[in-house]
Amino acid sequence: MSGSYVYGAGVPSTYKTPKFPALYWPVRAQPGEAQYLYYLSDIYRYTVYWTLITIGSAHICVASWAVLMQFTSAVQRRKYLASPAGRKLGAKNRKLLGENPVGETLGWVWVVPLVYIISGGLEALLAGTMVGLVLGAVYNAGYFAMSTWTPLFWGVINMLVLVVSSFRIQGGL
Repeated sequence: MSGSYVYGAGVPSTYKTPKFPALYWPVRAQPGEAQYLYYLSDIYRYTVYWTLITIGSAHICVASWAVLMQFTSAVQRRKYLASPAGRKLGAKNRKLLGENPVGETLGWVWVVPLVYIISGGLEALLAGTMVGLVLGAVYNAGYFAMSTWTPLFWGVINMLVLVVSSFRIQGGL
């Protein structure tokens, strides 16, 4: 039967897909403690989950920082308007700074985390899908068992690629 593919070749007969996240301490793991992924669908699913978690966490951190910066700016404007220099401003200039900077910021700042989470989720879904399918195909082609740590590492790699690609790189000497 040369050329025929046996689905699940090399998979132990007692194999059950481990429950997510199925991470174990890899240093001197006890026999049977290590958990592996064998099927493309499992590898794909774990990689997408970890990519969503890592990229989602990065986007939540960045969105929180952006919201904090907007509130800091609003508080500084409020302090300036309450100061003697701020009270001397004309009505037109005072209107530009806002009558209630913190209240006005509260009216729109909730959009920032929403946009970050939606865009991060879409990026993570795309990156996790691409990497998960490639990883699954490579591991299945070689009949390899994948540690449950590997999708986590690829989720972190996806997040780091996103962070590095957010910087403008200028080359040349």
